[in-house]
Amino acid sequence: MTHAMLKGSNVPLDATAVRAVLRWTPGQGVPDVDASALLLGPDGRVRSDEDFVFYNQPRHPSGKVWRLGKKRGAEGLTDTIQTDLTGVEPGVGQILLVASADDVTFDHVRDLRILLYDAAVADGEPLAYFDIKPETGAETALICGELYRRGDGWKFRALGEGYSNGLVGLATDFGISVDESEAAAASDAGAVPETTAWASPATAPETSLPLPPEQSAPPPQQPAPVPQQPAYGYPGPAAAATGPAYGYPQPAGRAEDPSAYGYPQPQSAPATQPAYGFPQAVGSGPDPDFRLPPQGPQFMSR
Repeated sequence: MTHAMLKGSNVPLDATAVRAVLRWTPGQGVPDVDASALLLGPDGRVRSDEDFVFYNQPRHPSGKVWRLGKKRGAEGLTDTIQTDLTGVEPGVGQILLVASADDVTFDHVRDLRILLYDAAVADGEPLAYFDIKPETGAETALICGELYRRGDGWKFRALGEGYSNGLVGLATDFGISVDESEAAAASDAGAVPETTAWASPATAPETSLPLPPEQSAPPPQQPAPVPQQPAYGYPGPAAAATGPAYGYPQPAGRAEDPSAYGYPQPQSAPATQPAYGFPQAVGSGPDPDFRLPPQGPQFMSR
């Protein structure tokens, strides 16, 4: 006889081994669902991380609780946990049967049901089933039901308790130590990504920027030519060709004229110098026939 269970109800089990089957209807937008189990001690917590049976640890070390994996059937997809009730260690008082989704809330999962079968009977009718209805729709992990000891036997209780922080949050509540890689694995529904290491600024590798192509040195800048200055404030001849004295080059074949004081000289200097600063007539010069007048008696000695 199959028991249709309501939330919070329980049923005794006569079977020595059971299969807890999660079943749902796949479709567009429906997340993948994973089954897992937590073996709890008398204090309601796991004894160690080995008491967590899930996709990355599909078999308990005792060999009495294991995950059978997923199958596609006529009524939908299934994921199954099998338990040998007679072989479960005495220190285990409860076995939680859990469903988790791949970062998608359970309001997207259609027709979620847990069915309990006698594992010793092939193709038998389920002993009990429970249709799971999320309370808020924001749950990403659900405790569908639990197997628990009662005296010398076992019972099954329908629960349907939800967690909005996924399998990681649920497992942490029952004493599982979840590191970063396990948290990433839980959020990725079975895929354990590699952990990315960030280098601190002190240890980050230096980045070499490409050097610009070698450039030739620019040609030396030539000094601007010094304009010719007029002598003593007056403009010189238009065709003056000599360079300034005191460090500036002179025309070829012409000696530096120290009387220029840094000012340019005319290319053809006059042969005679002006007397007392006044110019002489062109072609003028001393008269070769010029004679001084005879000396007067005032210059004669006595």
